[in-house]
Parts: sequence; structure tokens; C-alpha cells
Amino acid sequence: MSALLELRNVSKSFLGNKVLKSLNFDVREGEVHALIGENGAGKSTAVNLIAGIHQRDEGEILFNGTPVAFRHPLEAMRAGISLMHQELSLAPNATVAENIYLRREKRNRFGFNDWAAMNREAAKVFQRIGIDIDPTALVGTLSVGMQQIVELAKAIALDAKLVIMDEPTSSLSEKEALEFFKVMRDLKAQGISIIFISHKLSELFEVSDRITVLRDGQHISTDDIASITPDEIIRRMVGRHLGDLYPPRSTSIGDVIFACHGLARFGTVRPTDFHVRRGEVVGIAGLVGAGRTEAMRALVNADKRSSGEFELEGKAIRIADPGEALSHGIVYLSEDRKGSGLFLSFDISSNVGAATLDRYRSGAGLFQQSALREKAREYIKRMDIRPPIESARVVTLSGGNQQKVLLSKALDANLKLLIVDEPTRGVDVGAKSLIHARLRELAETGIGVIVISSEMPEVIGMADRILVFRNGGISAELDNRDGSITQETVMTHAVIH
Repeated sequence: MSALLELRNVSKSFLGNKVLKSLNFDVREGEVHALIGENGAGKSTAVNLIAGIHQRDEGEILFNGTPVAFRHPLEAMRAGISLMHQELSLAPNATVAENIYLRREKRNRFGFNDWAAMNREAAKVFQRIGIDIDPTALVGTLSVGMQQIVELAKAIALDAKLVIMDEPTSSLSEKEALEFFKVMRDLKAQGISIIFISHKLSELFEVSDRITVLRDGQHISTDDIASITPDEIIRRMVGRHLGDLYPPRSTSIGDVIFACHGLARFGTVRPTDFHVRRGEVVGIAGLVGAGRTEAMRALVNADKRSSGEFELEGKAIRIADPGEALSHGIVYLSEDRKGSGLFLSFDISSNVGAATLDRYRSGAGLFQQSALREKAREYIKRMDIRPPIESARVVTLSGGNQQKVLLSKALDANLKLLIVDEPTRGVDVGAKSLIHARLRELAETGIGVIVISSEMPEVIGMADRILVFRNGGISAELDNRDGSITQETVMTHAVIH
């Protein structure tokens, strides 16, 4: 097959930091080409250059055999390149067809929007990819999986020859992901090329033809997916043998540090009791909608609870809101790091100190910016945040590095109980290992840690004890200190008991 896209010796720098170094990469016509690497390896920068969001400093990009220099994403779209971002960019209160043709509305002979024509064309797009979605339905009424299909339909409606998919399944259920893979195969059969970015190796092996590994902004290898193993991919990604993804469990769990009684939220969480011990990592598992996140948000009253009593270190405490929870040393880190976890337009140091600003004031009340920057540099080193520049704006960081900043913000608090919701969603395997290690290190200092995760291996690999949620309450409490709990056991309690 001939190459539809070629990058030849492409380089790019930000803030003096060279994030792509003479990158060579190509995509053939009608193939699914996986692009993988640790967070900060250069994947997002590479696809942003291809899609016209950034411009290269050096090198050459060819599309359909012709050198191109897109100055704007619209130019790339008109040429036949469409980028699906990790975060959905849909208007929930608009219809499916309105979203697909946003800023490209079809007009009738009087110059008005021709909604009937757009509905017909949208229906044809969904027929082409074999998915039944009503073009007149409001996007906000669709499941996340169907919304992701609408994002894809926007690309197809542009007659895209190349579709770039950045973590398209990160928020999808297993069933929705399988449906999405079917659509990808159909597009491939129609001759459309796909660049597929995912941190889930199983997905890459499910649908990809070739896989390219990036590390530190450089091309490491490109192989047929059938000729390489997951272990070899991981070794190339991190430049070393990763070892165990999960650190050893604690051998010295202490007494109860936190307990809650009768925690409930109308409609989502039934009256629930549980506790956390010093030095213990408690995993929370369950299917989507089981009440895992809802219970923890109700605990800190981020979503108003209907009841609940709490004890910290044996004393009754009041938690009126997340700020009061923080004053007790209880921190909840949201799964939505961009929406409610970080200040994206601020720099790394400002985010690190966002919850602990009073600590950086002098006796006279003056804010000590230099002290905060010094502390931020400590966390940048400890968490291996890239680029290692405390003045870098968080919005410019990759998803995995944003997650590390979010965890750093919690580490800067006077922690007694840390609740982390989906701590490694959208994070590469190397960063996962580091985050797991830091969470275990926290527990070893006597802090209680609660980990909510949709990834069953993560819950089992990290947790000393597992609370399984079903229908808004705890259906099972499983002792996992010896690591003997299986996914089948957890799933049985999540579905049946």
C-alpha cells in the first residue's frame, strides 16, 4: 500500500523544550496505524502538527504525496484530515445533525439553514457506518458511546481520508468500545486511514495493522501488530523493563482512621457504612452506575447527600463541603481532572498550591511565590512531570502529566484520607506504574487511601481490601491482602449478589 501521510524529520519545540526530534512516521492508505508512547512522548504534538493545530519547526509533512503546511485546522479538514480529540466537543443541547454540520450548515435557495437536508445527509452518514442514530435527537440524551460515534460522524461527513482518534474509548464501556471497533473496521474497509492513540494495549491489538512507538519525542520503532508482543511494546515505550505494575502491598495496616455511617444520596446511594485503616488502600469496584463515584462525591458533599455521619481518628467530624473536608485532611480527586480538578489556564505551581495557599504566606501575610515554585519543582521531580518547568501552563500538558499535577496538588495537603477517582484514566503504562507507587508510598506513611477505578486489574492490583458497589450500595467487602481476589469474584458480586 502507498503512503497517504508522511512525516520526514519533523521537529517541534515549546518553551525551549524540544518535544519532537526529527520524527519520521507514515500512514498507509486504508490502514489503522496505532501510535503509542508514554505521556510526554510526543504523540499529541505529532497529531496536532498533522491536523494544523501547531506548525512544525523543521522537516516536511506530505499528504497524498504533496508537501503540506496547514496553518489552521480548517485547512487540514478541507484537505481530508479530521482529528477526534479525547474530550468530546459536542453541544449537548443541539441535535445530532446540528452538531455534525456546525459551522458548515447547508443552506436552501433563500439562504436559510436547510435542516431537512442536513437530517437526510446525517442519516446517510450513519447508514454508511452501520449505526442507527436519530439525526433529530438531542446529543445530551445519548450515551457517551453514541456521542463518540457522533464525533466520528462529523469526520465522515467531511469526507475525511485520514481520521486521527485520540483515546476515543477512554470513557466507553466495554460493550460501547466493541461497537466503536466495528465502526473502525467498516471505515478501514472503505479505504479510510486511521491513526489510533490508546493507552490500552488490548485495544491496539484488537484493531491495528501497524504500531509505532514514540519515546522522548523520537521514533523508536514501527512494526506489524502481528509481529510484536505487548511486553516488547512496553519495553520500547519506557526504555527499560517495567517490572511489576503494582507495588507490594502493606504488611502493617493500622487501626481505623476514617469511618462513615449511613452515607446516602437520594436516588443514587443507599445508606452505606464503611471504614478505612491507616496504611490501607481500599479499592472501590462496580459497574458504571453502581454508585461508586456518587458515594465518594456525597462523602465530601460535592453532591449534596441526604444523610451520613463521619469519624476521623475516632472523633466525630462535620463535612459540609469539599473545603471543610480539606480542613480535616480529607481530599477527593475527581475523575474529571479538566472540568473540576485543575485550573487549566494556570501554571503547574499555581495548581500545586491551589488547595494550600495559606501555607505560602509570610508572617506579614505576603504571598511567597518563590516558596511555591520551589515546592512545585519538588513535585515535578517526584512525579516525573513533563516538561519539567513549573511555569508551564497545565493546558499544554498531556493528559497523563495533568493527572500527575492533580495528584501533586493532593500531596501538598496535610493528608489523612485521600480519595482518588480513576487515577490512571488516559495514562500510559509507565505513568501508571509511577502513580501506583506514589499512592502506595502515601499509604505507607499512615494515610488512608481510597481508589475508585473502572479497570478491574487496577483495583485488584492496588487494593488491600475491595468494596464492591451494586445498585447504589456495597454488595461485598473482600479481603485482598494476599492478592488472591480474582476479577470473576469481583464481577460476581457486582452483578449477581
